[in-house]
Amino acid sequence: MNIQSIIQSKIEAALQTTVLEVENESHMHSVPANSETHFRVVLVSEDFDSKPLIARHRQLNKLLEEELNGGVHALALHTYTPAEWQARGESAKASPECRGGSAAESK
Repeated sequence: MNIQSIIQSKIEAALQTTVLEVENESHMHSVPANSETHFRVVLVSEDFDSKPLIARHRQLNKLLEEELNGGVHALALHTYTPAEWQARGESAKASPECRGGSAAESK
């Protein structure tokens, strides 16, 4: 099973999701082809109704701790309650373009 599928499965098992999008954005970064290092997660859940944003992110970081300690370098989290999602027009901001960051580029 690839990392994207693992992330999706873990979230689906832990939370009641209304919307769940897990996107591998590694191709947008300076990594080898077919990498699984950068992910964007858009998650709408009633489980977030009473949780502040930081608690939502901590919950997901804990849930995905194994992946974050493994090969996942970046995890962009967009977490919403159903009401927040509706107020946003049912959309989340796109990830910005990669700005580099390779140690070789800074020399």
